[in-house]
Amino acid sequence: MEIGIIGLPRSGKTTIFNALTRGNANVSVYTDKPNIGISKVPDIRLEKLAAMYKPQRVVQAEITYTDLPPPPEGSGNTRGIGGQHLNFLQSVDAILIVVREFEDSGVAHIDETIDPIRDAQSLMLELVISDLTIIDRRILKLEESLKGAKAQERESISRENTLLDKVKTQLESGTNLNQQDLSLEEIRRLSGFGLLTTKPLVIVMNISENQLSNIDVLEQNISGIFSESNVRSAVVCADLEMDLSQMTSEEELEFRNQLGAVEPGLNKMVKLSYDVVGQISFFTVGEDEVRAWEIKHDTVAQKAAGKIHTDLEKGFIRAEVVTYEDLIELGSLSKARNNGVLRQEGKDYTVKDGDIMHVLFNV
Repeated sequence: MEIGIIGLPRSGKTTIFNALTRGNANVSVYTDKPNIGISKVPDIRLEKLAAMYKPQRVVQAEITYTDLPPPPEGSGNTRGIGGQHLNFLQSVDAILIVVREFEDSGVAHIDETIDPIRDAQSLMLELVISDLTIIDRRILKLEESLKGAKAQERESISRENTLLDKVKTQLESGTNLNQQDLSLEEIRRLSGFGLLTTKPLVIVMNISENQLSNIDVLEQNISGIFSESNVRSAVVCADLEMDLSQMTSEEELEFRNQLGAVEPGLNKMVKLSYDVVGQISFFTVGEDEVRAWEIKHDTVAQKAAGKIHTDLEKGFIRAEVVTYEDLIELGSLSKARNNGVLRQEGKDYTVKDGDIMHVLFNV
């Protein structure tokens, strides 16, 4: 899964990136280069399976985060998304928007006042403007091609033009593409345009450490305002999370306990990212390796097998499946089989979150 991070200058988005990836990207010097890092997905289930099998290696699922620089200040009305990076955003699974809630007299806000809701809405508007620009260019191209088109081609051009006019009108009235009532065929026809308002969003409010006691209220406020089905929100102290990410696991746990067991920002944002994109994890287990595999929530067994290796998908025969809860309770696959909870599933079985799967195949 790939997540693109955007935000206004001095919002703390690179600090969030460092916290998520345990990285050390420079947070004080502007650069026009994106920061790219990988975050290991924390999963207590994987830890318990590893304790059971004591494998040679344990492999966590991963999320790739890319911190995109905003354009230099004074370069135009677009302040959160540099034009040269729009193509990258078109390929991500979700967009993480960082907005500033913290006060710091030494770090002036680009708009002078602190208003995270305004900033989030401003960045979401930039996504809309990007889509409208793409649609307008396509409509103009269709009008040009219509001049010399044959009768059959004119019909196809007319259908596409009608669809683009419809989605453009709704975009201009404030309805993003993923909220519009589109048919599966219309969604398919629009999928190649890289429209950004089709992307799920995670909005992260960046607070200071002295605001931690108010975190529940802040989270209720922001989730109440951004309540669309494809949007999730969280409140995080980026400076604190970045500092903690550089500690050992033992030091981090001790420090969090002193703070009152604050939930790690990484855990919080990974959960939200999985949820908004519709991702789940299934597991493979053995003495050589215990591993988490990331798939879409409606993936069938044969396609999930292909995540492990293409040969497993091509030669798929069946899958032996047991739930995580049953395996932990019984202690082994052989006991799960003897107790009748290790199931034989065909290629069309929809894999569930937490399934442990062993694929039988022949190529």
